[in-house]
Amino acid sequence: MPADASPYQLASGSAAWLDTPLIRRAGREVLSLALMDARNHTLQLATHIERGLELLPAADPQTAHGQALWLLGEVAWFQERWIARNLQRHLGLRCDPQAARLASILPQADAWWEEAPPAARAHLRLPQASELRAYLLQTLETTLALLEHAADDDQGLYFFRLCVLHEDLQAERMVELAQTLQLPLERPLVQAFAVPAVAQREPLCLPACTWLLGSVRRAGMADQPSVGFAFDNEQPQHGVPVPEFEIDAQPVSWSQFVEFVDDGGYDREELWSAPGWAWLQALAAGEGRRGPRHVEHIGVASGAVMQRRFGQAIRMSPLQPAMHLSWWEAQAWCCWAGRRLPLELEWEMAAETASRRGFRWGDVWEWTASTFRPYPGFAPGPDAAYSQAGFDRAKVLRGGSAATRTRLKSARFRRFAEPASDQLFCGFRSCAL
Repeated sequence: MPADASPYQLASGSAAWLDTPLIRRAGREVLSLALMDARNHTLQLATHIERGLELLPAADPQTAHGQALWLLGEVAWFQERWIARNLQRHLGLRCDPQAARLASILPQADAWWEEAPPAARAHLRLPQASELRAYLLQTLETTLALLEHAADDDQGLYFFRLCVLHEDLQAERMVELAQTLQLPLERPLVQAFAVPAVAQREPLCLPACTWLLGSVRRAGMADQPSVGFAFDNEQPQHGVPVPEFEIDAQPVSWSQFVEFVDDGGYDREELWSAPGWAWLQALAAGEGRRGPRHVEHIGVASGAVMQRRFGQAIRMSPLQPAMHLSWWEAQAWCCWAGRRLPLELEWEMAAETASRRGFRWGDVWEWTASTFRPYPGFAPGPDAAYSQAGFDRAKVLRGGSAATRTRLKSARFRRFAEPASDQLFCGFRSCAL
């Protein structure tokens, strides 16, 4: 793209931007398509999940149904909250999140999706799925109408871009819920979320440098050029010295993880950190687990791994990345292998510079060694709770999974989760000590 080209003009005539990370700089026309695409994806997933819930032999199907309804409604509420109800939406990052806003078309919406604590979400008396579908359609219709009159710049489009990516994140959480509940989804959908097997390559050595970590500072502020959308926790971009390091070309595979299990990895306390060992013992006492989540069988002699995928036991390829692993399990494997988890800045540098050398990412979310913290000079965005809720306690994941929309797969995106979060489609890779 020429240096003096307008990203909005380019986006306006390029539907090819629709499902790429370039959506962060898209203009009104492509954003309109992306908003409709995201909503169609959400509604399709909801249909599949509703069918799966009808077949779920769970002890408490009502709780599972409540979790699915909460996620479905939150998508519409979030979009309505930040666009239709937000009288300062045109200000973008300058918006005052505490300013008065219009009422929701659902009178109890804020109580359900803003004020309810996580533990209560599955038990709320939410509207029926049909009512939530109507809410999703109404909010989208209003959003698209307001988008037509939005300023075609970073401030004017900030919340529209945010809502596309937020809906994509929530869509993946819906898929994660389906996997956690082991819903019997239809075969085409299961195949769509399949993880490819990849031939193992030699680790890559990356040279020492000063890496510009994160996204450009305060995208869309008056004293900055037009740079598009960035999440607040990706900012400000700052230089960090990086010594030379060696990193795996792809995530750790099932064949590599089986060796750890075969060598007694789940029984050797010395390989685990104290909190990781406590987490493992609690699971062992409750469900007798001695392997990754959803794994029913690990054949240490044959290397065969059977893992349940949406209600069906499937034999994993030895060359597929090991998946549904907690940060504690990733850390224990690295201790056993004499390696370490990469820092998030090492991961980002490799993803940005070494793809042509064989650095493969985007099949599973990847744990890093980094605790989720604000970058120096961090300033919260309007949706301040998003990042700050995880600071200093969550771990950073990078990349994306087979269930992640392609436009969300930015090498700069920081997903974060508690170390025990093995319900994600997550794995890891390692670095040399």
